[in-house]
Amino acid sequence: MHEKLLLILGLLLIVMLLVMLAQRIKIAYPIFLVLAGLGISMIPGVPVLKLDPDIIFLIFLPPLLYEAAWYTSWNDFWKWKRPISLLAFGLVFLTSLVVAYASQALIPGFTLALGFLLGGIVSPPDAVAATTVLKGLKVPKRTIAILEGESLINDASSLIVFRFALAAVMTGAFSMHEATGQFFLVAGMGIVVGIAGAHIFYAIHKFLPTTPAIDAALTVMTPYILFLSAEHFHFSGVMAVVSGGLFMSFRAHEMFKTGTTRINMTGVWNTLIFVMNALVFVLIGLELPDIINGLGDTSMMQGIKYGLMISGIVILVRLLWIYPVAHLPRWISEKARRDPNPGWKNPLIIGWAGMRGVVSLATALSIPVMMNSQTDFPMRNLIIFITFVVIFVTLVFQGLTLPLIIKLTKIGEIDPILPSHEQQAGIQMRLDKLAIEKLNKEQEMSSNSLIENLKNALENDIKLHQNHLSSLEMCTNRQNDMREYHEIMLDIFALQRKELFKMKREKLFSDDEIRKAESQLDLNELKITGNKHL
Repeated sequence: MHEKLLLILGLLLIVMLLVMLAQRIKIAYPIFLVLAGLGISMIPGVPVLKLDPDIIFLIFLPPLLYEAAWYTSWNDFWKWKRPISLLAFGLVFLTSLVVAYASQALIPGFTLALGFLLGGIVSPPDAVAATTVLKGLKVPKRTIAILEGESLINDASSLIVFRFALAAVMTGAFSMHEATGQFFLVAGMGIVVGIAGAHIFYAIHKFLPTTPAIDAALTVMTPYILFLSAEHFHFSGVMAVVSGGLFMSFRAHEMFKTGTTRINMTGVWNTLIFVMNALVFVLIGLELPDIINGLGDTSMMQGIKYGLMISGIVILVRLLWIYPVAHLPRWISEKARRDPNPGWKNPLIIGWAGMRGVVSLATALSIPVMMNSQTDFPMRNLIIFITFVVIFVTLVFQGLTLPLIIKLTKIGEIDPILPSHEQQAGIQMRLDKLAIEKLNKEQEMSSNSLIENLKNALENDIKLHQNHLSSLEMCTNRQNDMREYHEIMLDIFALQRKELFKMKREKLFSDDEIRKAESQLDLNELKITGNKHL
C-alpha cells in the first residue's frame, strides 16, 4: 500500500510538471493530462492499480459537480437558459440515443443497454477543458456562459442516463415509459434534497461562529453530504449536488463574513479540483494496461477503431444539433429575436468546444467490475477504453484546433457588453460613494483624523475612476495612459514584494505582519489583473 501511494504521489508530481510545461507553451493543461495518462500506461513495470468503482464515483464526482455549480453565473445561466437547456438535455439524450444504436450496430456483442451506458458516459462535454482552452482568447461572453451552463446541467442529465442504463444492464429489464416517469421523480426529488440541504449549510455558515478554515472545510463536506443524502432515499445525488451548489453560490455573499474566508476558500477549491483532475488521469494511466489486457476477443486496434468511430459520431451530432438550437428559437419566438443574432461563427465555436474530460472518465471507471458474485460486467474494459479514446480525440484534436478556428473566424463580441475595466471602475465608484456616506455620518459624531484621511482617500479614488471613465468616452488614446499606469503599478508591486522579502530576512518585523502586507499587495494586484493568474 505504501509503495502504491508513493507511486501515485510521484506520478502526480510528474503530471504537475507537465501542467507547468503546458502553461509555459500556452496549451490547455487538460490536453497534457490525457497525454500524461497515456504516457503512464506505457511505462514498463508500472504496477496495475485497481480501485473500487463505487469509491471512484463517490470521491470524484460530487466535488467536481459542486465546483462547476459554484462558479456558474446564475444571471448568465438564466439569461441563456433556452440554449443551455436544449444542449444540456436535448443534445445529451440525442447523443446517448445515436451512440446507443450506432454502437449496437458497429460493435459485435454490444446490446442497446450497453450502448445507452456508453452514450451516457461520452455525451457531456467538460467545462474545465473548454474554459481552459478558451482562456486568453477573444471569445464572446455569451459563448462562455452557454458552455459553462451546459456543462453544469449536462453532467447531471448524462449521469442520470448512465444510472438508468446501468440498472437496465444489471437487471436485464428496461421500460421507456417507467424510465421517463422515474427520471422526473428522481431528478425532481434530488433537487428538493439539494435545496433543503443547502438551506441547512447556509444557516450554519451565516449564523454560527465559524472561522475561515471551518468555512472552507464545510464547503468541501457539503457536496458529499448532499450526494449521500439524496442517494440514501434513492433520488439523484447528482441533481442534489448541482442544485445545492447553485443555491449556495447565489447566497455566498450573505454566508461568508470576511474576505479572508473567500480568498481561503478559493485557494482550497482551486487546489482540490486541480489535484482531482490530475489524479483521475493518473488512475486511468495505471489501469489502462489491465483494461487493454481485458478487452477479450477485441484487439487494441479494434478498440481504437471503435473509439474513433464513436468520437466522430459525438462530434458530428453536436455540430448538427448546435445550429438549430441557435437559430430555430429565433424563428419561433419573438422574445428570442430580441437578442443579437449569433450568426454562424458563435455556434461553430460552441459546437467545436464539446471536449470530453474528467467527468466522463470518472463515470466510466465507476462501472462495476462484477454483475454479481459470479458474472463479470459485460464489455466493461471496452467501454472504458472507448471512453479514453473519445476523451483523447476530443481533447487533443479539438482542443488544439479550437484556437485556430477562433483566429480564422475573427469572431467578435455579439452582445452589447461594457468592457471589464469600465465595469470595475463603475463598481468601485459605487462602493466608495457608499463608504463616504457612512463616513459623513460618523464624522458628525466624531472628529477622528483617521476617518477624515480615509474619506479624503476615497474621494480621490472616486475622482480617479471618474477620470478613467471619462477618458474612455473622450479619447481612446487615453487607454494607453491607463495601460502604462497599470504596468507601472505592477512594477511597483513587484518591487514591494522584494522589499517585503528583504524585511523578512532582516527579521525587523514579525512574519505575521509581513504576510498581511503581502496579502494586501495580492488584492491590489488583483484589481488590475482580474483573475488571469488564478
